[in-house]
Amino acid sequence: QLQASGGGLVQAGGSLRLSCAASGRTFSSSAMGWFRQTPGKEREFVAAISSSGRSTYYTESVKGRFTISRDNAKNTAYLQMNSLKPEDTAVYYCAADLRLGEILSSNKGDYDYWGQGTQVTVSS
Repeated sequence: QLQASGGGLVQAGGSLRLSCAASGRTFSSSAMGWFRQTPGKEREFVAAISSSGRSTYYTESVKGRFTISRDNAKNTAYLQMNSLKPEDTAVYYCAADLRLGEILSSNKGDYDYWGQGTQVTVSS
């Protein structure tokens, strides 16, 4: 089970840190991803991190602004979002998959477990 938190309202240029807390004993073996969705659009990939945390992958529009990380001792993944833009406004979802392990995937179909989503709103 995944629980996402940390969303909110922030001005453009501001920062937020999202957290994704996982229950169960397989977190440290699971690849994690963050996705986002706006009304009427497909859920899109934001960032992924391998099970060990050694490898990360970002969609082009967030490179240099967002950082994905994880703390396997705390069963938690994070998405640090800096220099936020109005176009980053969306519901953000965390996802996990045990099979991916050290493999990074931007395909939402590869993830079996999803959190409930947390709203991020960036005002101009």
